Amino acid sequence: MYEVSVVIPNYNGSKYLPECLNALLKQTFTNFETIVIDNGSEDDSIAVIQRDFSWVKLICFRENFGFCRAVNEGIYASKAPYVILLNNDTRVDENFVGELLAGIKRSKKRFSCQAKMIQYCNHQLMDDAGNYYNALGWAFARGKGKPVEKYEKEKKVFSCCGGASIYRKSVFQEIGYFDEKHFAYLEDTDIGYRARIFGYQNVYTPKAKVYHVGSGTSGSRYNLFKVRYSSRNNVYLIYKNMPLLQKLLNLPLLVLGFVVKFAFFAAKGYGKEYAAGIFRGLRLCSREKKVPFCRKNILNYLKIQFELWINIIRRFAD
Repeated sequence: MYEVSVVIPNYNGSKYLPECLNALLKQTFTNFETIVIDNGSEDDSIAVIQRDFSWVKLICFRENFGFCRAVNEGIYASKAPYVILLNNDTRVDENFVGELLAGIKRSKKRFSCQAKMIQYCNHQLMDDAGNYYNALGWAFARGKGKPVEKYEKEKKVFSCCGGASIYRKSVFQEIGYFDEKHFAYLEDTDIGYRARIFGYQNVYTPKAKVYHVGSGTSGSRYNLFKVRYSSRNNVYLIYKNMPLLQKLLNLPLLVLGFVVKFAFFAAKGYGKEYAAGIFRGLRLCSREKKVPFCRKNILNYLKIQFELWINIIRRFAD
């Protein structure tokens, strides 16, 4: 039986897949399976896998159902107690799988552990050292663009980036899987937030290293697709995970955060898309359910709220 399943969602990523999959062949830990979920690619991704990587389990969709549906299908199909989600535009270090597995096994309270994500084009700079979320409604990557040597210690984070993280599969059955209504963006923050409500931990594990191109599917750091879904999903994330009292407590900061973000994206020519995303998020909230409030988790809500405030400082101090 496999101990780990590596799940790679793919959409038109044929130029990245060979390097990504070849790196997995060189792992020092070998008791894992690899599953690629193709999201209706229009390039030759499927042909490349079938021709050169017959050892990969391939699941194909006829259309692009988004990141969340893809990784959920991979999790359902996995035959291991732990699942690694890996972006297709990555090259992993030879100890990547083994170090992530060792990290999550260090405590049964760990829901997820994230690798040290390093910029593919500049190995001296970080891409992501764990994700944070704050009371302004801002999700951000810890360490982005900073020197790699500053992020050598294991650390608890708010959530782990779904681009290179391991998850304890049994916890999904307790808290739910990736919310497919997200389609893409902030789905990893959402599931990490949900795990925190239930008392689990998300941890940055720097001994597991991965080199990440970034925006390999969407094409750029800022684009209409990303801005639209990020603002929509942020509204939805708040609605789902914060009880009413917590929403009211954070409301002034949330309003400020959304206004600042709108001004930021308006300056880049994406103001209308950001605002439209907010309204789409409100419509989504009107017909979806929230994470049920449970009194036994009240201490977890208090810990999360304190961290939401602290993370405002972290956003500017990191």
